Amino acid sequence: MSSEQNKAQPEEVVVENEVEQQVDAIEAELEAAAEQAEPAAEEISVAELLERLSTAEQTVADQKDGVVRAKAEVENIRRRSAQEVEKARKFALEKFASELLPVIDNMEMALQHANREDEALASMIEGVELTLKTLIDAVKKFGIEVVAPQDQAFDPEKHQAMGMQEVEGVAPNTVVAVLQKGYELNGRLLRPAMVMISKAASVDTSA
Repeated sequence: MSSEQNKAQPEEVVVENEVEQQVDAIEAELEAAAEQAEPAAEEISVAELLERLSTAEQTVADQKDGVVRAKAEVENIRRRSAQEVEKARKFALEKFASELLPVIDNMEMALQHANREDEALASMIEGVELTLKTLIDAVKKFGIEVVAPQDQAFDPEKHQAMGMQEVEGVAPNTVVAVLQKGYELNGRLLRPAMVMISKAASVDTSA
């Protein structure tokens, strides 16, 4: 609309037309700005989705790691429990076995002091020997083993030294006599063997 036409119209109409034109221009600018902003909005949404996906994957990884750890802990508990059960099974007879040892000792002592030249005692001695053998065989089935280290090197883990003596031709710290047998239960010492051990020969300094 020309300036002459504007002059011909009332002043209020002219102002109203100018306002409408300004509003149309602002709306056009807003639409253009919105069109330019849409790709940015799409980019932000994709970024957010990627971030959420990454977070979800990390959560799944953490949960998987927790499951693996829990499974490993369960296996450890199961293994320890099995070991404890096996240990209890192996050594459940420890107290009972310890009570049997004096019985074996007394039978062996009786045989050592028995008069084997007396024919009247022959059958009794034979019976005691058979009973002792049966008893020892029975306890062996449950893991009880004799510790009788005659002529072996002294082992403080299994032997109890009751004395020392010089023995010609025998190396020092060798068991030269077993005063009382020792016993083990499945590898665990029930009672040490009481022994005498050799010592180094004395050096004669009088010459």
